[in-house]
Amino acid sequence: MKISYRHLMVRVKDLDVSLAFYKRLGLIERHRTESEAGRYTNVFLCPPDQADGHADLELTYNWDGDDALPNDSRHFGHIAYRVEDIYALCQELMDAGITINRPPRDGHMAFVRSPDNISIELLQMGESKPPQEPWASMGNTGHW
Repeated sequence: MKISYRHLMVRVKDLDVSLAFYKRLGLIERHRTESEAGRYTNVFLCPPDQADGHADLELTYNWDGDDALPNDSRHFGHIAYRVEDIYALCQELMDAGITINRPPRDGHMAFVRSPDNISIELLQMGESKPPQEPWASMGNTGHW
């Protein structure tokens, strides 16, 4: 039996805020579906070099709200992305007011949280970068 990865879906409380967050990570909008009958919007995002539809993140926004969303989505696990320059991206996120929950002290891995409290793992492409400040001595914030 053949199986292939298609997409990962997360529910979001505020589509505009969530889209801004994921676009800041470098994802692009590949496709959008709006259902008047179902009263929802699905937005499919992907890294720019993976726009073939095989590495999508599906954001689902329910127009009438979603009381079923948990306060802490930690049970979900996390979404992981490889990034070109972990230090530059973490600095950009921090400058935008996004908390770096687990800084890239090792030049390889960091964690942030989405506006919907989804844990996002950022991994340096290729070899780890040499440790550098301010990241090397920065402690964790919250949980990731």
